[in-house]
Amino acid sequence: MSGYAFHPDAFADLDEIWEYIAEDNIDAADRVLADIHSTLTTLAESPQMGHRRPDLTTRPLRFHVVRDEYLIAYAPAEKPLWVLAVFHGRRNTRLMAAVLRDRE
Repeated sequence: MSGYAFHPDAFADLDEIWEYIAEDNIDAADRVLADIHSTLTTLAESPQMGHRRPDLTTRPLRFHVVRDEYLIAYAPAEKPLWVLAVFHGRRNTRLMAAVLRDRE
């Protein structure tokens, strides 16, 4: 058991990330997803590691950065850890907030 589970749309986020990177380098895409999954395993063990983002949501979500460019949004109180989204860090904050509102 991994200790974490994905909102269906968050699982789609991972697919999009992999496909985008794989256009240029499949091995790099695999490494990025492996790093995301490794981070999620760590977060499942210590869910309070992340930080809050009141600019994105008032919900009790936490956020954690992977590879200085991907932002994982998750519910730390859920068992298994519930992953709502995985964003590219340069994405517009209004768009990220809207995505999180849609994934309640």
